Amino acid sequence: MSINFTDIRAQFPILQQTENGQPLVYLDNGATSQKPQSVIDAITRYYTSENANVHRGVYGLSERATDLFEGARKKTRQFLNASATQEIIFTAGTTESINLVASSWGKQNLKPGDEVIITEMEHHSNIVPWQFLRDELGIILSILRINDLGEICLDDFKSMLSSKTKFVSIVHVSNALGTINPVKEMTALAHAVGAKVLIDGAQSVPHLAVDVQDIGCDFYAFSAHKMYGPTGIGVLFGKQALLEEMPPYQGGGDMIYSVTFEQTKFNVLPYKFEAGTPNISGAIGLGAAIDFVQSIGLAEIAEYEDGLLKYATEQLLTIDGLRIIGQAKHKGGVVSFAIEGVHPHDMATLMDQDGIALRASHHCAMPVMQKFKVPSTMRASFGVYNNLADIDCLVKAIQEAKEMLL
Repeated sequence: MSINFTDIRAQFPILQQTENGQPLVYLDNGATSQKPQSVIDAITRYYTSENANVHRGVYGLSERATDLFEGARKKTRQFLNASATQEIIFTAGTTESINLVASSWGKQNLKPGDEVIITEMEHHSNIVPWQFLRDELGIILSILRINDLGEICLDDFKSMLSSKTKFVSIVHVSNALGTINPVKEMTALAHAVGAKVLIDGAQSVPHLAVDVQDIGCDFYAFSAHKMYGPTGIGVLFGKQALLEEMPPYQGGGDMIYSVTFEQTKFNVLPYKFEAGTPNISGAIGLGAAIDFVQSIGLAEIAEYEDGLLKYATEQLLTIDGLRIIGQAKHKGGVVSFAIEGVHPHDMATLMDQDGIALRASHHCAMPVMQKFKVPSTMRASFGVYNNLADIDCLVKAIQEAKEMLL
């Protein structure tokens, strides 16, 4: 099917409003996406007619809430093509998912001198947890560098791997560069030396079809709010055998089977890692967001957004002094750029006057900024509700703002 932009955009209430008297042009999807009415309705319906705690009640309302909550887990299993629902852990988001793996698997399995490999393009949430382990356990944190196009080299990665490599944690799609990494090939290479692999999928699941069994990774993490779902809910996929062996990340209610003052026995998967009352409405909203993207088709979304990226790249390069940061051969719908003599924050402020929501930041990827010798970049990141007219508005506004600032 081809994407009907008008029909899709009409499903997003916030996109019907104006900003500073101008139609809203939202180009900050890499930070968070807007929410369709179907997701808003699912959350509202839960709070207005289905609200109860899950797993604990034998009355009808609790049972219905539990069915919705666990139904979202089943949708997520299918969405990622995981082997079983036990492999789907609900978390607060990608950040918590990575911290869970670092804290639970890492502390149980890593020892001084063991190596963890990450890339130079990682988000801070896939850097800092491993630094914590480095400082606490004495592991070696090795960095796979990127080239001037913002790409990793598989030969470089292969040369880094050795018997001391125990874990590889890599981003699927860079939030700062848009680079799509060859995660399936990297996973196979890491497994060949006995290392486990975690993939940060925060920027990939809204835009690409993800099959964790095909990729072969041991862990995969993503957040709902970047794929048209609510904030505060995310997912950690983990292979069941690994999750069974890992100790709980947090203690509390629902992650236990029995508790005495002498001993606690933990619950079965996935509940062992879901302490306390979960984000029930968030999980239900995530389920609705999965329904939304699947109703369009991820292959169709990827093709559509690739067209937006190509058009945006062509148009932006017509602006004198504009430099695109990250020109990998394989990219997602992200274009970061800098303009000679213009501070990104000044440009983004002027963009806002034209109703354009554009990110100006280091994008929680400061090592990337250091690599390309810029303090920050402007970033346009696309969603399924964007179109070529949005890009034309952006280019026109940049040219006008550039005249004011230079």
